[in-house]
Amino acid sequence: MKSISSPSEKRPDVKRKSSSETSKTDWARLKTMKDEDIDLTPDHPEADIDHIRNGIVRHGLRPAPGKTSVSLRIDTDVLEWFKSQGPGYQVKINAVLKAFRDASV
Repeated sequence: MKSISSPSEKRPDVKRKSSSETSKTDWARLKTMKDEDIDLTPDHPEADIDHIRNGIVRHGLRPAPGKTSVSLRIDTDVLEWFKSQGPGYQVKINAVLKAFRDASV
C-alpha cells in the first residue's frame, strides 16, 4: 500500500501556490541600470585582493595536495587565538604545521 505522499497517490487537482504572488522586482529599472548605479553595501562589498587571488585558476602550477580530515586535540587558548585571527583559521593552522615541518628538515 502506498502512502498519500507517494507521487502516484497525490490528488491531481491540488496546485502548489507560489511563495510570492507577484514579483516585487523593478525589471524596467534593472534593464536600464549601469554599473555606477549599483550601491555597494556591507552585504555586497567590493571584492578584496584575497578574494580575487583565491578565485584565480592555477594554470601551469602543480595541483594542490589532497587534504585529510583528522580529529585533533588543541589547547583551547591556542584554538581561540587562531579563530580570533579571522576566517580561515584551519588553513592558518595548516600553514603553521607546514612551516614547522619545513623548518625541521
